Amino acid sequence: MTFASVTVIGGAVASSLVMGPPSKHSAASTASLPLTGSVSAATTSAAPVLRIRHGAELETPATPTELYEQYVPPPPPPPPPPVPAPAPARATVASQWTPPSGYVTFGVPVYRQTRNLDCETAALQMGLAYYGRYYSQDYLFAYENPDTRAAVRGPNGTVAQWGDPYTNFVGNVNGSETALTGYGIYYPVILSIARSHGLPNAYGGEGFSAATIYAELAARHPVEVWIEARWSRPAMGTWTAWDGRRIRYSLAEHAVTLSGVSPTMVRVNDDQFGSQYWVSKSQFEAVWRDFNNMAVVFQ
Repeated sequence: MTFASVTVIGGAVASSLVMGPPSKHSAASTASLPLTGSVSAATTSAAPVLRIRHGAELETPATPTELYEQYVPPPPPPPPPPVPAPAPARATVASQWTPPSGYVTFGVPVYRQTRNLDCETAALQMGLAYYGRYYSQDYLFAYENPDTRAAVRGPNGTVAQWGDPYTNFVGNVNGSETALTGYGIYYPVILSIARSHGLPNAYGGEGFSAATIYAELAARHPVEVWIEARWSRPAMGTWTAWDGRRIRYSLAEHAVTLSGVSPTMVRVNDDQFGSQYWVSKSQFEAVWRDFNNMAVVFQ
C-alpha cells in the first residue's frame, strides 16, 4: 500500500506504522525495493533519513526486520538577511557663519581702490554704499581737487614741503608715496563729501577714543580710519604745507573702512586688496595712533 510518498513492501502489515531506530541492511534487499532517493552511504550521512518498520514484526522480535529508506530533503537554506538600503545622502547646506555673542557685523560692501593712491576715496565709497548711496571712485575723487605740485625733498628721503592733505589731495593719485610723486588726503574733505552725498549726520576728526569707535561700530555705523598699509609701522615725519600747516605723515599712509567689532577685534574692509578680515584691537589702536586717531563716522 502507499501512504503519501512512502511505499511499504513486505510481509503482514499492522494497523499502524511506528518510527524505529535505524539499522544497517544488505545491499541486495535494498536494491530490489522501489526507492524515492539514493541509498548510498554518502546520502545516508549527508541528509536526514526516515526509517519505517512493520508493526507486526515489532510484535515478533525473532523475525528479521526489514528497513526501507525514504529520502527526506534538507530544508532550504534561510534567505540571506535583507541588505539595508543605503541612507539617503544628506543635503549639503552652506551654513552662514553666526557671530558669537559680543560680535557685531554689518553688510558694508567691499570695494578695491581703482587707482594707486585712491584708498581714502574707496573707503568713502564703501561707507556711502552701505546707506544705498552708490558713486564711482572717479566721481567722488573729482571733489578732492588734487594739488599736483611736486614735493620738496628733505634729507634722507624725507619731505620738507608739500601740499595740504586737510584741504586737497596731495600729489598724483596714480603716483607713488615712496617716490614722493603722490600721497593722499585727510578727513575734512572726505567728511565734506560724505555730508553732501546723502549722509548729513556724518562726523569726523582726530583724537577719537577707541571706545567711541567701538561704540559706533556696535551701533552698525561704518567708520573710515587712517592707518598704515599692511598695518606696518614705518617712521613718521612732518612736512610744512604750502599754507604753513605742519603735516604729520607716513609714506605708507592708508585708509580703510571698519565694518564690525568684537570684544577683542575689529573687522576691516581693506580697499588695497578688496578684502575683508579681522585685526586685534591692540594692533588697530597702535597703528591708528600714528595718525592721531583720525576717523570719519558714516551715519
